[in-house]
Amino acid sequence: MIHYIIQTLAFQLLFLIVYDLFLKKETFFNANRAYLLVTPLLSLIIPFIQIAAIRESIPDSFVVQLPAVVIGDKADTVAAAQGYIESNWMTFKNLWMFGVVISLVFSSYKLFKIFKLKRKGNTSEIGSLTVVKLPKSNAAFTFLKTIFLGDQLSTKQQQSILLHEEVHVSQRHTWDLVFFEGLRILFWFNPLIYIYQKRMVLLQEYIADSIVAKKQSKKEYYQSLLSEVFQTEKISFINTFFNNSLIKNRIVMLQKSKSKRILQLKYLLILPLLGGMLFYTSCTQDASAQGQGVNSADLTSQTDSEILQKIAELKESIAAKGEMTKEEEEALKVLYVLTNPEGLHTKEFQEVKDKVGIPFGVIEKVPVYPGCEGLSEKESKKCFTQKITQFIINEFNHKVGGSDLSGRQRIMVHFKINREGNIVNVKAKAHDQALIDEAVRVAKKLPKMTPGEHQGKKVGVEYALPIIFEIK
Repeated sequence: MIHYIIQTLAFQLLFLIVYDLFLKKETFFNANRAYLLVTPLLSLIIPFIQIAAIRESIPDSFVVQLPAVVIGDKADTVAAAQGYIESNWMTFKNLWMFGVVISLVFSSYKLFKIFKLKRKGNTSEIGSLTVVKLPKSNAAFTFLKTIFLGDQLSTKQQQSILLHEEVHVSQRHTWDLVFFEGLRILFWFNPLIYIYQKRMVLLQEYIADSIVAKKQSKKEYYQSLLSEVFQTEKISFINTFFNNSLIKNRIVMLQKSKSKRILQLKYLLILPLLGGMLFYTSCTQDASAQGQGVNSADLTSQTDSEILQKIAELKESIAAKGEMTKEEEEALKVLYVLTNPEGLHTKEFQEVKDKVGIPFGVIEKVPVYPGCEGLSEKESKKCFTQKITQFIINEFNHKVGGSDLSGRQRIMVHFKINREGNIVNVKAKAHDQALIDEAVRVAKKLPKMTPGEHQGKKVGVEYALPIIFEIK
């Protein structure tokens, strides 16, 4: 979840940078409006998209694998932060819900203020519009199909304002701001949503100004903008006629010549941006993927043709040798069990049941780490990863290797949780033997677990764990 939030923030920031640098100053107002409405939604959806064709075309060395266990000089800080976030996820969830409730209360209060103003004012109908005259006020704003006008405004000012606010009503601008208000409630902690809403408010003023300026002279319209400062309610989802911070930008945009159509090609910038985002999400593996084990990782990185090539090579090797050892026969039976449609219900499974290993990422029921009992399958998998991560951090000897090692050292540990729940077949890869020995020692100390199950049968589970060892 933390990684998802970071991705969302990064994508929204990139979209806003493109908007501010290339699109904001153009007069393609409707296209910009669509951009501001669609891109925050894309940033929420893209992290869930992983295109297999992209993943398979990228070398494994470029694939991001998350999260790795960090051990060493920075381990205390990293482990404390990661452990605190993961183990106290419910606390963060409750904090998020508290923020949602508070934001909802504020938004409800804003609505209450609008309806209170409507009750205080004198209401009249102009076509499909509702106009509310506010006593002793010079405010001017719109909410949905209702236009609020202060009774202290002159007749000429009211006429100009009505033309402006009618555009907001006809183009349903309030719904844009209500959309962002909803995002602000759900993602109250995300400052970029507030920036998105401010960009939309300014863009809506540009749209209304450009339409009204065609109905009356620009000089007259400038004068109405500069005539006085109105005491407009500062509510995030209403369209205000006057806003000090926006007036200068509105006048500048009114003076701007219509953008040339060729400049619409700027919107094509979104294509490489989306491509880069999809490239990243397709090449990112989460915690559940990292437990698939070496066999699964190798197979999933191969195309069907490569697998067929491996099978052909195996057949040729067997034919050339003429006979197989007992271990080779067992290995071939394991392969048969894993590829047979009947799976673990074949008679061969009984012969090699202690040899079969199902990758952690695909097993139907993962092993249960002590302390993770009674959870759903998804929560059990998450708890399993958290517990192992914390165990490795606590048990790993930070001084291993002495002064011979420095910098970031990566260790890949593979082990199997057998049908009795014990840790067996522990292997490790690293550039230094001391790190290998320490990783194997720690992995062998993992506690006995409730064994995993697949197709209703207890089965061994293959697990792969990356460790990053920080040494100064």
